[in-house]
Amino acid sequence: MREELNIRPVQADDSTRVAEIYNYYVENTIVTFESEPVAPYEFLDRIRAHPEYLPWYVVEDSGIVVGYCYAAPWKQRSAYGKSIETSIYLDKQACGKGLGKRAYSFLLANVDNFHAIMGGIALPNDPSVALHEALGFQKVAHFKEVGRKFDRWIDVGYWQLLPNGMAG
Repeated sequence: MREELNIRPVQADDSTRVAEIYNYYVENTIVTFESEPVAPYEFLDRIRAHPEYLPWYVVEDSGIVVGYCYAAPWKQRSAYGKSIETSIYLDKQACGKGLGKRAYSFLLANVDNFHAIMGGIALPNDPSVALHEALGFQKVAHFKEVGRKFDRWIDVGYWQLLPNGMAG
């Protein structure tokens, strides 16, 4: 059981820890298509450039940042204005403990006035698929061999949530 789980808005001084968490995935997995580690100052720039109307949270366990999640614009064209994409990354030691579901649920509860929420998943990634589907996302797309990392082609699937339950 968690002593002190806290989900709060990201702050500039979180950039070093957020970069550490993310860079594990950059260097060791296919879940992100970035291939070079991201410096803390680059993450600070990303945090500062993030749209104010979309949330970005860090997850703290007993005062230590163990993950982060955020919502970002789905596409830049104006017709996509009510659609967003969500992402979550946890420290590898924090995975499998239910923190992802709690944090992602918190994120989804704090995105207002959006019609469609997308989650992109590099495949295979059974834990991420299970997380999205447990939260009501449905698979809507599968792109074959759209990324290349670690000398192999990688598929990407998209899962979608229509929070109001409206189709079409």
